Amino acid sequence: MKPIKFITTALIIILINSNSFAFEKVGTTSFQFLKVMTTARASAMAGAYSSIAIGSDAIFWNPAAITSVQNAGVTFGYADWFMDAAHYSFSAAYTVEGLGTFGLLGMLSNVGEIEETTVGALGFVNGVYNPGLTGNKFSPQALVLGISYAKDLNDRFSFGLTAKYAHEDLIYKSTGLIMFDGGLRYDTEFKSIVIAATLRNFGPEVKFIDKSYPLPQTLNLGISTYLFSQNDPLIADAGDHSLLLSYDMIQPRDFDQQHAVGIEYSFNNMLYLRGGYLFNNDQEGICAGAGFQFMGYKLDYSFNDYGEYLDSIHRISLGLSIN
Repeated sequence: MKPIKFITTALIIILINSNSFAFEKVGTTSFQFLKVMTTARASAMAGAYSSIAIGSDAIFWNPAAITSVQNAGVTFGYADWFMDAAHYSFSAAYTVEGLGTFGLLGMLSNVGEIEETTVGALGFVNGVYNPGLTGNKFSPQALVLGISYAKDLNDRFSFGLTAKYAHEDLIYKSTGLIMFDGGLRYDTEFKSIVIAATLRNFGPEVKFIDKSYPLPQTLNLGISTYLFSQNDPLIADAGDHSLLLSYDMIQPRDFDQQHAVGIEYSFNNMLYLRGGYLFNNDQEGICAGAGFQFMGYKLDYSFNDYGEYLDSIHRISLGLSIN
């Protein structure tokens, strides 16, 4: 009963904490790069991922799920972002029998070169109007480094914690701080139903010059089940075919509550087709993707449509599991 009491207490703490930021205004948080995830599988399923995350890259979504790494695993991720920006990620996890699973993560955000403009450069030069361009260019960047620990409390419950340092360099001003992620995962062992809860980016406010802004904390509550599979499906055994359904309730600090639904079809645990949709989102539309897994290697791709006025986003993840 101790693990159950532990999980219940932790969930209550998470829910109480979530109420403190559930109704903040849009656009009031800093470190927006923390919202960008490079995990292709998760993005293809619209972020309905807290209860189905597996492998080393689960560290970004639910640190409790890195206990799925039986021995060791690594994953590299890339996201081709708006306006020539790019996001890169790295994760690794290693399980020590009797102790738990240890993880590392790294993220780099690069927005490319930006032309510098100043008020002093405004005006006409030799009869040609200069909109403030100085001729100089700069490249803002952001970096995240973190360590994680996760452990199975028994064959159903697992928990995980991540401590990470994030630093943003805006050329004229830079700042960094330490923050935390926490996650819980519970396998009901009934009809393949899994329940999870995560709280990401918990920490102090970020200060730039003389003003402070909160972090983009996010609470996820998720549930998933296999509709069709060989292992205790909700509906029926489908042999080499499986169909996974997942759902996440997402409560960002700077937006209204959102709901993500994802679906994944698999053939022989080798080929995957995925799709998802994020409700109450005025930017992101249809999400889709595919994956391939063989002998510990996995390759995932996702496509996210951001409508008429924004570019579509492509993500690629490459991973290796050593069992």
